[in-house]
Amino acid sequence: MLLTGQINPEAPSTSGMIPLLVILGPTAVGKTDLAITLATALNGEIVGADSRQIYRQMDIGTAKPTAAQRAAIPHHLIDIADPDEEVSLATFQAQANAAIHAIAARGKLPLLVGGTGQYITALLEGWTPPNVAPNPVKRAALEAEAAEHGVPALAERLRALDPDAMTVIDPRNLRRIIRALEVIDATGQPFSAQRTKSPPPYRARLIGLNMDRERLKQRADQRLEQMLATGFVDEVRALLDHGYAPPLPSMSAVGYGQVSRYVQGEITREEALQLAKHATHIFIRRQLSWFRGHDPGILWQNMEMLTDSPLLEALGDWYREKV
Repeated sequence: MLLTGQINPEAPSTSGMIPLLVILGPTAVGKTDLAITLATALNGEIVGADSRQIYRQMDIGTAKPTAAQRAAIPHHLIDIADPDEEVSLATFQAQANAAIHAIAARGKLPLLVGGTGQYITALLEGWTPPNVAPNPVKRAALEAEAAEHGVPALAERLRALDPDAMTVIDPRNLRRIIRALEVIDATGQPFSAQRTKSPPPYRARLIGLNMDRERLKQRADQRLEQMLATGFVDEVRALLDHGYAPPLPSMSAVGYGQVSRYVQGEITREEALQLAKHATHIFIRRQLSWFRGHDPGILWQNMEMLTDSPLLEALGDWYREKV
């Protein structure tokens, strides 16, 4: 990929609709580098849409932007929580909306960048979660059940009660499965039927990045190997030493669970690497499935064919549109 050029976007329309550039795609496809290029050219700031980069002390395995990149372009919603803190979808939406409005108020272009499809869809569609208070007793009972019978057992129960909910919930995400079951138990209604939408005032342009699937897998594999060579094992060991146990939602990120097993002596380093690669390939398929199922307005770009300045010029024209 080679993008060159500088766009002077001038002031966008003051119609009340905030221009929002969204850069999305599967892991390892090159979102960060492109976002930095576009933010530089369009006088923008980046709002992260990654459900693992929100955690402090999880840098290498989540492929966070480097210190130099974050110094060059302001980044938001990175390092906002400790690994044992719960960050709900509603919390992400509130903080992301606040960041986007603040960036626009400074006369800059907000860029929403990441691979967590649910974060992006929820933000753009303005999902409003059900108004049901947490039930600690119910949650404790479901957590005990998951510990005894496994998370898949609860996922299958939710699937039987509310198939639509399982189209938007990761079957490995115990916290969200428990929340859905909790809401269903409290209301007697499907969890999926209780989510309302109130789209925010954004004039969004969605750019999806992809490439040949086998090439993408190779890139992801190479990145995992590089992570292991540059401190990923030490990062996981430090997290475990601080008491951040593998069952935490944060530690379910691809790579962390596998490397945790290696650090704890359950498997070899090579086994951890191969398991992490396999999990990453599955994750890529899941990401692409989400984007293609929930965001029909995405303008897909092949990263291996994206050259020169046409994209920059088109985005500059879009940013300057009067609506």
